[in-house]
Amino acid sequence: MSYLKTLLLHPPSWDGFDGGAGSRYQARREIRSFWYPTWLAQPAALIPGSRLVDAPPHGLGLAEVRRLARDYELAVLHTSTPSFPHDVRVAEALKAENPALRIGFVGAHVAVAPEPALAASPAIEFVARDEFDFTVQEVAAGRPLAEVRGLSYRNGHIRHNPPRPVLEDMDRLPYVVDVYRRDLDIRRYVIGYLLYPYLSLYTGRGCRSRCTFCLWPQTVGGHRYRTRSVEHVLDEIARARRYFPEVREYFFDDDTFTDDLPRAEAIARGLGRLGVTWSCNAKANVPYASLRVLRDNGLRLLLVGYESGSQVILNNIRKGVRLDVARRFTEDARRLGIRIHGTFILGLPGETRETIEATVRFACAIDPDTIQVSIAAPYPGTALYRQAVANGWLDGRRLLDEAGRQESALSYPHLPAPEIQAAVSDFYRRFYFRPRKMSALAWEMLSDWQTLTRRLREGREFLAFLGRG
Repeated sequence: MSYLKTLLLHPPSWDGFDGGAGSRYQARREIRSFWYPTWLAQPAALIPGSRLVDAPPHGLGLAEVRRLARDYELAVLHTSTPSFPHDVRVAEALKAENPALRIGFVGAHVAVAPEPALAASPAIEFVARDEFDFTVQEVAAGRPLAEVRGLSYRNGHIRHNPPRPVLEDMDRLPYVVDVYRRDLDIRRYVIGYLLYPYLSLYTGRGCRSRCTFCLWPQTVGGHRYRTRSVEHVLDEIARARRYFPEVREYFFDDDTFTDDLPRAEAIARGLGRLGVTWSCNAKANVPYASLRVLRDNGLRLLLVGYESGSQVILNNIRKGVRLDVARRFTEDARRLGIRIHGTFILGLPGETRETIEATVRFACAIDPDTIQVSIAAPYPGTALYRQAVANGWLDGRRLLDEAGRQESALSYPHLPAPEIQAAVSDFYRRFYFRPRKMSALAWEMLSDWQTLTRRLREGREFLAFLGRG
């Protein structure tokens, strides 16, 4: 079978913008960080002769990307809600450079609103809805667009093909580490709370939780946790170790890796035999016995979405976790020596000055090793977005400012957007500028030269962020 010469592109936009095919919160963060473009690497692995270009971490601007258009027959761009206007301009520049180039868009933003996406520019020939791996592969293989399920396209008029069945056999997906090795410089990818260099991938898709704000499960992943076999995962990690002996930590970016604890424990035991250090996303309810199995087999860190210190808000967003359970889980992890990066969100439905105060106090009390504070982002396709529209909480503000940094698109009569925004910097100051926390971070820096140099750079960036707040 012959394939079109295919470019899979995460386009350039803001400097330092981490909004690619693997980022849940598309924004320029407080410190420079980049996730791997795993959602684009998957179709790239299915298309012989393709190339994946991840422009932001590799420092590529429009001029460099535009020149690539001359060498390809098909370009597939991953887009997001905040970056979509930028990405349209990139598509138009590619089309101007090579009028014969066929261009399609993928990503949650176009999956939930394919018609407006196609109407945005004649440069966009098609968009892939839902899971797009095999949809993109069929287009690249030259299949007529009218026959490709899960596709919306322009052919005189905008047409919508029947949906593609949900992928059940996840082992049909080839390994992304082959694409990472071929097309990416892993030294460009850094996350502040992970060891450097790190490598991330998915072992499954979908999340059983029903959080109203969460993007991937409500748009492309679904609410059933569909998983690769234990053997498939371990074989890819073993291959990655051969490809990248310098990697110090592997991160499993499944929405909730701990949704299936027997499987998580089986993978952990295999990772223990491989001798790798690893981390994952987890819900704040993993029992002590399971935490111990994970820890004993190489688990170093858990990324935990606490979101709020108010049980009312957790109930409002259907988080499915009680604060007392989250406290016990955090204490269990601490006793076992498992580090925690805790994430919190300000501005969720029901937020008040009092609940913000409760969340700051809760974070300081449970004291995760590091935190991330985000502003509630009503992405189209989520229940939060529909709720915001119905209640008039959107005041016309965008998700990001002119520099690509997060700002509050939600505003409440009792808690306006500027107040939500200002609370982020205050939260960070109150959490990190405590003597105990500063001492812990200083000790960590002094224990490892690489950590010291990274933390000094991140500290400068973080202080600059606080100065803007």
